[in-house]
Amino acid sequence: MSLRLLFAQASAIGPRAENQDALRLVTPAPELAASKGYLCALADGVSQCADGGLAARASLQALALDYYATPATWSVAQALDRLLSAQNRWLRAQGNGQPLLTTLSALVLRGRRFTLAHIGDCRVYRWHAGQLQCLSQDHVWDQPGMQHVLKRALGLDQQVLVDYLEGELHEGECYLLLSDGVWASVGDQRIQAILREQSDLQDAADTLVATAHHAGSQDNASALLVQVEQLGTSSLGDTLAQLQQWPLPGALRDGQLIDGWQVDGLLAQSRQSLLYQVRDPHGLPWLLKTLPQSRDLESGAAQALLLEEWFLRRVAGRHFPEVHPASQRQHLYYLMRAYAGTTLGAQLKADGPLPLPQWLEMARQLLQAVGVLHRRNLLHRDIKPDNLHLGDDGQLRLLDFGLAYCPGLSEDQPNTLPGTPSYLAPEAFEGSSPSPRQDLYAVGVTLYHLLTGHYPYGEVEAFQRPRFGTPVNPARYRPDLPEWLQRNVLQAVAADPAQRFETAEQWLLLLERGDRQELAERPRPLLEREPLKVWRTIGLVSLLLNLVLWLVLLKR
Repeated sequence: MSLRLLFAQASAIGPRAENQDALRLVTPAPELAASKGYLCALADGVSQCADGGLAARASLQALALDYYATPATWSVAQALDRLLSAQNRWLRAQGNGQPLLTTLSALVLRGRRFTLAHIGDCRVYRWHAGQLQCLSQDHVWDQPGMQHVLKRALGLDQQVLVDYLEGELHEGECYLLLSDGVWASVGDQRIQAILREQSDLQDAADTLVATAHHAGSQDNASALLVQVEQLGTSSLGDTLAQLQQWPLPGALRDGQLIDGWQVDGLLAQSRQSLLYQVRDPHGLPWLLKTLPQSRDLESGAAQALLLEEWFLRRVAGRHFPEVHPASQRQHLYYLMRAYAGTTLGAQLKADGPLPLPQWLEMARQLLQAVGVLHRRNLLHRDIKPDNLHLGDDGQLRLLDFGLAYCPGLSEDQPNTLPGTPSYLAPEAFEGSSPSPRQDLYAVGVTLYHLLTGHYPYGEVEAFQRPRFGTPVNPARYRPDLPEWLQRNVLQAVAADPAQRFETAEQWLLLLERGDRQELAERPRPLLEREPLKVWRTIGLVSLLLNLVLWLVLLKR
């Protein structure tokens, strides 16, 4: 069941020379509407600035184009806040000394919930069961004579402060986005009367705008109305709940066909999952991941598997395994492409610590992958050598998203500590919420282990309560490590999160600069600094030695 809405909008210039109001309504394709929602927005350019109309139109254009390009794992409020902050910077940069200012109210409706972003003096109302409720606050000064002077607007201050409100949708209710040219002249009582009298949504929008100018409004007047006809699926979890009605495939035999896929054999099994190698009708290899029969009735197990697939689809790229659409499946599983190669964990066991040049390349690729994850608001939470696959093509891929976490979507069971103990950050043992720095700590331990074959604080066993003091310098195991790389690795595994790298990009930059920096800091040999003096000295010494030898020969 999808969200179904009705829309209406109207705008009139009134006595002004230019209409500086802007309206925007985006109704995307069903799949995008389910993940990102419907966007309705109203902006009212400030006439006292350089070009209020431009500020309003440009802001809505940027919002409409960029909102649907934000990662699907970002919350609505997070996406809107990032975009509005960027637009605020753009407005301040484009004014050429004259401010470009606009007020803005944006409403996103998705599933069974709405999210409102508001700054300035437009108003957003909810009309339900004969009651009119104002959801926004006017950002104007309340002193006498200053009721129309804005204290907040896009482009006004270096740091923009936007109000956000989230709530539940109800069938039959109507949301109104009104410029101050409407609400200030018409008033709440007359707005309610118009909504009662006009059953058609477009007639109501037209009447609100016309009434504003009949009442003497000297401003542009604009109205955007949204009526909820049918509620949609409440959340991603509800969508996944429909898919988890598929049955488990059960134990699969070699040569068996399942939904058109031929099973080659079982590759790995654990209490949590089963991994099979299968082939598509063209004979290409894929990996099929499903649940063991023992988890068939376990609460949340099926949804967790499908959420894992959903995460992988959202981070598609060279650093992660490709996921097959599997449009014909009738059982609970998902499919990833099989790559020739081995895990770094297997390589470590077979060949020992990585050579330094290979280690640097693996570190670079791993940090790029983790950076992609974190920019999409995802945490992996099980980074370790066994989950890093090095393909024969030289590409490192991050595997196993079974413990991946997205704030607002994922939930942990009480009293659980997801992850592999030796790679868990110290604050995780204290009950801290998952964070990017915990992922980066796991990256640090992983790279430390691949470099030395040891752990910075020693190996941590399951159910052990470890103590974190001072990490062992990796140079104890690898005397060939340059000093800059020792500092780099030790910072990555610091027990205090504040002392670690803040982002994967920060660490990657220091890693790539480190070798050049070491060369710059190391004193150059005298031959490099003063080659002429060195060769002159060598020539003089050689001449003196020849004279001494000549004198010795004369005495003989």
